[in-house]
Amino acid sequence: MDKKYEVSVLILRIVLGITFFVHGVVKFQGGIENTVGWFDSIGLPWFLAYGVALLEVVGGIAIVLGLFSRVASTLLALLMVGAIVKVKLAVGFLGNGQMAGYELDLALLAMAVFIAINGSKAYALDQFIFKGQDTSNTTSV
Repeated sequence: MDKKYEVSVLILRIVLGITFFVHGVVKFQGGIENTVGWFDSIGLPWFLAYGVALLEVVGGIAIVLGLFSRVASTLLALLMVGAIVKVKLAVGFLGNGQMAGYELDLALLAMAVFIAINGSKAYALDQFIFKGQDTSNTTSV
């Protein structure tokens, strides 16, 4: 692969991973009970709040490190589809003045889909752990 391409994917991976990681940590720091209550108010089961926050934290770390980044990106892309459809679509692309729209969710979805499809070979822990092995099947969904 082209060195510029791999550096670009690394930058994309780091930004995406940090963004999800911070969003997940904030859910726990702000009191996961608040997130649980909000999930309940929009008709989602309470336990999904824990799953979403955990996926954002662990998935974000995995993407930054390049460890099973295709799997993590796929799961986070599905999470973004759910967020857009269940919550953000109703308030529009830019939001309604009280809630942000789905513009950020859409950008994160596109980034996650890109990594899920292409993976990241250079600067990824997968390349050190699975050195000499074909990781195209072990890290793809």
